[in-house]
Amino acid sequence: MTDLDALANFYAVVSARRDVRAEFSGASVDPDALIRILAAAHRAPSVGLTQPWDFVLVESYMTRKAFHDHVAAEREAFAARLDGERKETFAPIKIEGILESTMGIVVTYDPERGGERIIGRNTIDETGIFSVCLAIENLWLAATAEGYGVGWVSFYREEFLGELIGTPDPVRPVAWLCFGPISQRQEVPDLERFGWRDRRPLGDAVHSERYLRHADLNAESLGRPFRGLGTPR
Repeated sequence: MTDLDALANFYAVVSARRDVRAEFSGASVDPDALIRILAAAHRAPSVGLTQPWDFVLVESYMTRKAFHDHVAAEREAFAARLDGERKETFAPIKIEGILESTMGIVVTYDPERGGERIIGRNTIDETGIFSVCLAIENLWLAATAEGYGVGWVSFYREEFLGELIGTPDPVRPVAWLCFGPISQRQEVPDLERFGWRDRRPLGDAVHSERYLRHADLNAESLGRPFRGLGTPR
């Protein structure tokens, strides 16, 4: 029998999840909550049960400042490639909360964990990285449920971050997650609020039987449950 309250709470957490940047308070993190959140991440499904992730908790100001400065330089490099209105739209968007958050959590990927023959990676090697991303999503949802914020920073060079936190080859840093208590949670994601991009309707993303080009999508091609949930714009 479905627990309707638990179901409603789950979907509420999914809806509330945000990529947090400017709202970190810098307050301390409850150690028990942190353990619960990391445990939720560690319960994620993984290809061949390899659990190829590790979590590096970064609290040192010096390390966070070095990463912040690197990210700031990469942000400027990206902004320099934008033109006109796009550049103006991007200018006020904050892309990270590295120094404002309480800590960084770097999630890494070890492609050698599990040995040479891994069930599920025989034909699609990327399933290892996919597994790490599932752990990140579990962490993000658990943090949201606990009232914490998470912000995924992606403006960095992988080699720089790997050297900064000392990952040995072939371990790769997949994500720097800003983590900590927040002052508020935005109702609308930043990139929507600042007009960088609109969210796609579900109906635009659902296909029946075969993948259709965007121009070919219509109400009939979506299938009955998805008609009316969005048409090509």
